[in-house]
Amino acid sequence: MIKVENLSFSFPQKELYKDISFTLEEAQHCAFIGTSGSGKSTLIDILMDPERYLFEGKLEIDPTCKIGYVSQFSQLDSTKETTVFEYIGEEFIKLQNEITSICNEMETSSDIEPLIEKYQFALDAFDAMGGDHFESNINKKLNLANLLKLKDVRVSDLSGGEFKLIQVMKEMLHSPDLMIMDEPDVFLDFENLNALKKLINTHKGILLVVTHNRYLLNHCFNKIIHLENTEIQEFDGRYIEYNFSLLQTKMELQEIAVAEAEEIERYDNIIDNLRAIATINSDASRGRALKARVRFQERLEARRIKAPFVDIKQPNIRFGIENEIEDSMVVKVNNYSVAFDELLLENVSFEIKSTDKVAIIGPNGTGKTTLLRDIFNNNHESIDINDDVKMAYLSQNQGEVLKDSNTILEEFIDAGFKTYDEVRAYISNYGFEGEIVNQKIESLSGGEKNILQLAKVSASHANVLLLDEPTSHLDTYTQIALEKAIEDYKGAILMISHDFYSVVNGMDYVLIIDNKTMRKMTMKKFKKMIYASHFDKDYLEAEQNKKAVEMKIELALKDTNFEYAKVLVDELEKLIELL
Repeated sequence: MIKVENLSFSFPQKELYKDISFTLEEAQHCAFIGTSGSGKSTLIDILMDPERYLFEGKLEIDPTCKIGYVSQFSQLDSTKETTVFEYIGEEFIKLQNEITSICNEMETSSDIEPLIEKYQFALDAFDAMGGDHFESNINKKLNLANLLKLKDVRVSDLSGGEFKLIQVMKEMLHSPDLMIMDEPDVFLDFENLNALKKLINTHKGILLVVTHNRYLLNHCFNKIIHLENTEIQEFDGRYIEYNFSLLQTKMELQEIAVAEAEEIERYDNIIDNLRAIATINSDASRGRALKARVRFQERLEARRIKAPFVDIKQPNIRFGIENEIEDSMVVKVNNYSVAFDELLLENVSFEIKSTDKVAIIGPNGTGKTTLLRDIFNNNHESIDINDDVKMAYLSQNQGEVLKDSNTILEEFIDAGFKTYDEVRAYISNYGFEGEIVNQKIESLSGGEKNILQLAKVSASHANVLLLDEPTSHLDTYTQIALEKAIEDYKGAILMISHDFYSVVNGMDYVLIIDNKTMRKMTMKKFKKMIYASHFDKDYLEAEQNKKAVEMKIELALKDTNFEYAKVLVDELEKLIELL
């Protein structure tokens, strides 16, 4: 068991945790969630290397606890000629070669005693690692992830998504007591995401996974740890049940708050009457009655329940347009091709109209990003852009749009804002307030950088948006806010995404990569295709129904119609059982 008690930690410009406590126990698969910049990755760093951090509190991890770790920023070493099998089994193969070398040495050595001792030590270490079965275990994991075909492929030839899965397998092969993964799902295509789900669900040890991916959250975890506003909350159960619990709590708290507000208003009126009487009549007993009433009112105010996990502020994302284009072609691609070491796309042709919302779908490494970048730069002979188009671009390579050495304020001055006050007022809608606006962009989390990109896209008032993996690193609250902004947007969107929910909830149709070219696919056909590999029948329809009921509950709560909200909550509970 891993135990954290009363942990507090802060940076000079920001307090991250205040007296947080949680436990991780055997067989728990735990999703670690929280809004961008809340300190999830830092907490993982503390668990990995507590000696490096000056934190207050108690951290109990058995010294013999073996920790496996997969970083969100893993880099491929293109200089290595190692095959996938050799990379995953690196430590096993190294020890196996050492044992073979000792055996060879023993055949010719006259002093065999120290070699026997060395041989036995290496053999014990190999057995402790489960070395006898490492080859079959690698094959099983590759097969589980549908990547057995890559066994003899060089690691340097893998896509980023494939390499991420190979890393996960390598760490899992050592059977760690605690396996930590920091956003292992970022940029994974549909097939690789499904493979990651299988690897997570078959892992036997304790898992702590930072993720905002709704597919994984709904299908992989039996415990939730939620970090928000320096506090932490534990929940034993599925993510969908956790959200339902939050909604129930929100309703209860709001009902209490309305009742208290009515009571406070009643006492306000009594106090006003007592004050009016006291100005006319200076009787001491009336003065004492007034003071008692004021003290009682203060106690009522103090009783108001603060619930940082119940009502989390979403960024206010709005994509406005300065110059709307009438229903006409805004982007035309005709016989576009792209190749690097090999041909990726060939004879790609499509048109985007002024209000089309289109997702580009395809495996990792098939040229999607290059196509989007070429459209933005408008420097390719196969691409034609309407003269009235104003484009905004969000890149999965955040450094392409954001300058790391800038502060947040400087970044928006460079983007055309006139004063720092104007920037502060604008970016407060996206959750950037206080000292953080003076931080360098390089110090921000991946999610915070993507929110800044969204803020820049919004500020451009463009009529065509090119979005490359816009949901990557975003917390679920911001993902939902982005979906709403996409739904309300009046211009055209061309979006690369591997997020089922964003595509299904916001796009009109998809352009799917098939045999190195693209074909148009209706949303109905796309849903049918992904159901076959990823979801139970009618799952997304049930998800949509759930979302519709949740919206009705929100409206009922706004109208303080608690009786109707309770009826809807019962309806929601039945839908959740189906999911």
